[in-house]
Order: sequence, then structure tokens, then C-alpha cells
Amino acid sequence: MIKLGMVQTLQIIKRVDFGVYLSDGEGSEERVLLPKKQISEQAQRGEEVEVFVYRDSKDRLIATVHTPKLTLHNVARLRVVQVAKVGAFLDWGLEKDLLLPYKEQTRRVSEGEECLVALYIDKSDRLCATMNVYPYLDMDSPYAKEDRVSGTVYEISENFGAFVAVDDKYSGLIPKKELYGTVRIGDVIQARVTRVKEDGKLDLSVREKAYLQIETDAQKVMEIIQSFDGVLPFTDKASPEVIRRETQMSKNEFKRAVGHLLKEGKIQITERAIRAK
Repeated sequence: MIKLGMVQTLQIIKRVDFGVYLSDGEGSEERVLLPKKQISEQAQRGEEVEVFVYRDSKDRLIATVHTPKLTLHNVARLRVVQVAKVGAFLDWGLEKDLLLPYKEQTRRVSEGEECLVALYIDKSDRLCATMNVYPYLDMDSPYAKEDRVSGTVYEISENFGAFVAVDDKYSGLIPKKELYGTVRIGDVIQARVTRVKEDGKLDLSVREKAYLQIETDAQKVMEIIQSFDGVLPFTDKASPEVIRRETQMSKNEFKRAVGHLLKEGKIQITERAIRAK
């Protein structure tokens, strides 16, 4: 069976003026054209050729000896070459660009940028890209707890946090409680593995362990105090919502940082404010 969207080895069954027809074996009724410019004049019937099968501009099956940047059910970063009425077109290394329909975009993309996508076959039996890459990510990463990793944010959930494709290949999540600052779909982040789940998915954090993070947090709090002209109009007794909104820290992290600054004599705390000394 000739497989759409995959690299496969097929056999030459017929030569014509404009190329050769390939099949998956003698007697098979399925065949696909490999254009003349991609096959040697010396190639003979019965020879095997490794090709990738996709559809041309007229939706006909066609083979190529060129391997694209993305194959069926896999994930890759591709550059947007055009944005049109039906969606965006991506450069995947073949003559015909790959369509990323609007309904498969988790955010609108712009010409010239790269986006993380997977390749699937739509209801019309055509190859398309999707930014909903979760079903196509692997769970068997080589990483362990406390390893440092890099990945692309591909989905943001108010309930769960930020979903990350680690190495653009493995399934990871920054839980909501570990999510700080402004994180957007498409961002490439550095993170620490906090847990490897039984199913192989990774829990991540963009912060270090508390005892390592405290110096960084203390410096950040000091900078925030200075931005308020040396008087922060709330203390570590403020609500978690206020602290997170103003500092991008949890209440516990903020309290540790404030305590560190107090111990170093850099601040003083009043009933309603924190002042720089």
C-alpha cells in the first residue's frame, strides 16, 4: 500500500516520457508518479526507489526523492512563507508549501516566523499541518528529575498551566502554580524537570529550587521596591493575588525574598509598606 505522508521504498513498474510510475509491488493496482527530473535515465523497471508521497497542486498523488522537514504524525518547527484566506502556508522543503488551516492554529501566525506543528491527513485525504501537537508528542523522554531542558510552549490552559514540547518532541507541562511571568504560545523556554510521571510525561518548573532561587527573587523584589520610588505599598501579608500580580511570585516565595532582604539590612517593614534603606 502506498502511504501518503511517509518515506517509503517503492518499485519502478513503468517508464513514460514525463517520469516513472512506482508501485509497492508487482500486481498492485496502486501507483504514483515520480517526475522525470527526479529519476535517472538509466533507472530500469523493477528497481527500488526511496520516496516521499504527497499531493501536488491538483491533489494528485506524487512522489519525490526529497525528504521533507516533516513527515506524517511527527512534529517540527516550520517557517511561515505566506498567510492567505484559508490559513498559513509553511515551508517544509518541497515544491508545494504545506497548509496550516486557521482552525488548526492555536494562535494566529505571521509571515516569516517559525511555528511548531505536526503533520496529519484531513477529512479530504490531504496532508495538513496542525499546531495542536499534543497527540503527536512522545512520552519516552531520556530525562530525569532535576534535569534541565528546553522546549516550545504550544498551549496555555487557565486550569492546568503551560503545555511544553520538550526538545520539540516530548510531552511536558508547567503546572499553573509553577507558571510565572508572561508566557505565550510559541515561546522557547528553559526549565527544570520536577517530576517524571508514570506515563512518561514531564512536569516542569521555570524556577530553581527555593534555596537557589532566593537570591534571584530577593534582587527582583529590590528592583520592584525601587520602581515604587523606594516604598512598596504592600507587605508580605498582602493577598496571594496582589503579590502574584505585582511580583510574579507566590506568596511563600515573596516572603522568603523579603526575609532575605530584611536579614541583609536592605529593607525595613512597616505595617503597610516595605521601604528600601
